Amino acid sequence: MYRILTIKTKIKVPPTKFGMSLKKAIKESLADTYENRLDRNFGMGLCIVKVNEVGEGKIYPGDASVHYPVTFDLLVFKPELHEVLIGDVIDNTEFGSFVRLGPMDGLVHVSQLLNDYVSYDEKNAIFTGRETKKSLKEGDPVRVRVISISMAEGKENKIGMTMRQPNLGALSWIEEEKRRTKKSVKPSKK
Repeated sequence: MYRILTIKTKIKVPPTKFGMSLKKAIKESLADTYENRLDRNFGMGLCIVKVNEVGEGKIYPGDASVHYPVTFDLLVFKPELHEVLIGDVIDNTEFGSFVRLGPMDGLVHVSQLLNDYVSYDEKNAIFTGRETKKSLKEGDPVRVRVISISMAEGKENKIGMTMRQPNLGALSWIEEEKRRTKKSVKPSKK
């Protein structure tokens, strides 16, 4: 889920940024520290939205940088357990489909693709259901539910997802199911 967090912290502005305006130097230092970084508490930092407050800077012995207390807004992405997301299949392998969810990727294990026996065509990188004949290839937009999350700094983050529940899977499957349901439900005559 995308959200904007307000964070209060101290930021170190190095001497290489002293020629800039104070707000610009602080915003760049914050971007260096928080953007494109994974934090297990708030998720993936994407963008410094706004610097709200800047306190008085301090210089400490042996450190040429100036340390400022700041309050700022940060746009983050952090998937939540059981959250339903839309993404695109970026890679199919024999053990499942990797799905791009904004700034992160997750895996739909082959056992979580369909309520059907699934075969994998390695040459074309396509999954196909035996009975349903539903297929899943790279580039397909999908709706998934997050079923497991493991995020730790310095380690690979892992997001596990499923497509085996109603209204999940390739968007083309969902649309086809809606058409089929509309055809089978005909208005009754009185």
